[in-house]
Amino acid sequence: MMQRLFDAIASFNESHERLKRKIHTSWRIPLPKWGQATMGCVYMTIPIVGGYYMMQWAIEKSHKSIGAKGELLQIKDVEGLGDLAVINGERKKVGAGGVLGGVKLAVSDKNDQDRNKKMLEKFLKNEQRKKRAREGQKSSEKKVMKRHQGGVHEVKSELLVSSTK
Repeated sequence: MMQRLFDAIASFNESHERLKRKIHTSWRIPLPKWGQATMGCVYMTIPIVGGYYMMQWAIEKSHKSIGAKGELLQIKDVEGLGDLAVINGERKKVGAGGVLGGVKLAVSDKNDQDRNKKMLEKFLKNEQRKKRAREGQKSSEKKVMKRHQGGVHEVKSELLVSSTK
């Protein structure tokens, strides 16, 4: 069974290589620089646009199953805290030394989660305030630059007038 799968993959790979060789040699038309740039954009854009639509599809599926903000979830709180989880109705330790092995998980209780939530909200508010301050500073800099450019223009025009006299 596995050998058939490997043979099918190898056969697909060989067919794909033949197709690539035929396209890139038989139909090859030398492209000017603008054509090369256009093809580079096309080759780069295809996975980006495809990925965008794939993410939109995944978001839509998520909203259908759990709601836009999780309102369709039956259990709204975390089942188990830290390295404990409810598996088949049984509370088990997961992570390093537990059922799933692997990485040692951070252990947090409800108080830690609440504190982290408050700190995150505070951080996001602070970042929003900084962003508004930066935007205000940029707009005031633009006003100063416009005034400055007007003054420079007036000085240049005075120099031109004085040099022609």
